[in-house]
Amino acid sequence: MAGLLAVILFSYYLVRRSRVGLPKIAPIVAGAWPVIGHLPLLGGTKPLHVTLGAMAEKYGPIFTIHLGLQRALVISSWEMAKECFTTNDLAVSWRPKLVAAKHIGYNFAMFGFAPYGSYWREMRKIASLELLSNRRLELLSYVRVSEVETTLQELYKVWMKKKESGQILVELKQWFGDMSLNVILRMVAGKRYFSTTAVADEEESRRIQKSMREFFNYIGMLVVSDTIPYLGWLDLGGHEKAMKKVAKELDGLLGEWLEEHKRKRAAGEDKEEKDFMDVLLSALDGKDVAGYDADAINKATCLEAMTPVRLP
Repeated sequence: MAGLLAVILFSYYLVRRSRVGLPKIAPIVAGAWPVIGHLPLLGGTKPLHVTLGAMAEKYGPIFTIHLGLQRALVISSWEMAKECFTTNDLAVSWRPKLVAAKHIGYNFAMFGFAPYGSYWREMRKIASLELLSNRRLELLSYVRVSEVETTLQELYKVWMKKKESGQILVELKQWFGDMSLNVILRMVAGKRYFSTTAVADEEESRRIQKSMREFFNYIGMLVVSDTIPYLGWLDLGGHEKAMKKVAKELDGLLGEWLEEHKRKRAAGEDKEEKDFMDVLLSALDGKDVAGYDADAINKATCLEAMTPVRLP
């Protein structure tokens, strides 16, 4: 009996010791299916945030779900978010290689989708010090003021032409969308497409807007190969083919803007207030960064800078 008791206590001690130092894993949501994981639970009629909110009420502010073969950590409190992006920022700096970031994001040259490493660190430094610094945003503040004033003036002209009718119907959603995109395009590439005073014709402007809308749609899309990689060759739904088409259209547009900036720079036409493309041309100076050429980095970063816009 004494020997048996000693064996039990020693085994218990070994088990406790083996668990010391093991990483703590957040609770895993029940109901995962083989291979596809929790995808059936997330694909119901309820909005995704409602479904995840219900899971948070049951499992707490931090839990784990399986998106196909990929494991994802879900947090739903600012305390957890703060800890993830301050104390444990290196642990969550890794990014999955999504199909959209490969095809539309210039093969992960968009640093917001790039895996953690030397390239990500270098581009974060350029973005924080050169593009999104308080000084740069202050220098470009006149763009926001100018576009708001122009939009109000154009609305006033519309009212002046039709004020005799007493009532005027205006699609404000389209007006606000055009104004927001003009602000971003002027800050990024010095371009203005959506206005009665814009140099581009209506057809070209709407084509650009359509390409941007498709970009926003696909860049946030999770396709089958993102969750179950070995089914990628099927291209279910034809999303990858559509992504490649949109990527080609946007690359052509960004390439035209970049070549125009290069020509002006070579001709010595330096602007007093530089847009993002000008800044990146100076910061990169034609040098490759971690295997990415300067032109691809410039176009990818400028395209990423336009992602905050929400198009109608």
